[in-house]
Amino acid sequence: MAYFDYNGKQVFYTETGEGEPCIFLHGNTASSKMFEFILPLYTADVKVILIDFLGNGKSERVAKFPDELWIDQGHQIVELCKALNCGKVNLVGTSGGAYAAINAALEMPELFSRVVADSFDGSALPEGFADAIIRERQSAKKDVQARGFYEWCQGEDWETVVDQDTEVLVNYERSQVRIFGRPIETIRVPLFITVSREDEMLANDMDAECARLHAANPDISYKIYDTGAHPLIASRAEEIAEAVKGFLAGGR
Repeated sequence: MAYFDYNGKQVFYTETGEGEPCIFLHGNTASSKMFEFILPLYTADVKVILIDFLGNGKSERVAKFPDELWIDQGHQIVELCKALNCGKVNLVGTSGGAYAAINAALEMPELFSRVVADSFDGSALPEGFADAIIRERQSAKKDVQARGFYEWCQGEDWETVVDQDTEVLVNYERSQVRIFGRPIETIRVPLFITVSREDEMLANDMDAECARLHAANPDISYKIYDTGAHPLIASRAEEIAEAVKGFLAGGR
């Protein structure tokens, strides 16, 4: 097991496979364990680097997540890249990890080659986001399968981690917290967005949002699927892996 220091805290990461380095970024309330079953689809082609964001998985716990969580997670990615000192890397972020990946590329584009934002819900949170998160988390904590997923990713203290995450996500809307450090349209690294119209956890009109982002910045491309559960990278694993690897190899 390997760790790097971030603001005096220990952050867990692993490296697997050969080839161009690619960091996979988990979503909120998850950990790098969520990629366990899809790794064989990638490790023959890229060197997969997994990270547990601070306060999640095997990383050191915090008393409270920072208000600008996704911006802070972008900082963590930048610091990991500096610690690895391996040249430019690719980023594949899913759900909340997509926001972290975009923030890292906005902060220090010279460190990154390409970015994938899977199951991404757009550049602004939908109205009612806070209340929807509260309802979703209350329901999930009563669901045996969801509770099992939380514990598998986080360990015995999963409920504390989930509650900390819920608090910060609710605060995004109620306190109008910044999602991005800079406007997403200014990204200087090729960005590929993958979303499903069937994804019940995405509330924005992603057809319109993706078209708008592409028009604003041709380096932003996208593929929208008619079906697929959240996150798409897991529910349609083989298809997304092919699309992601094609993009990372230089495709659009």
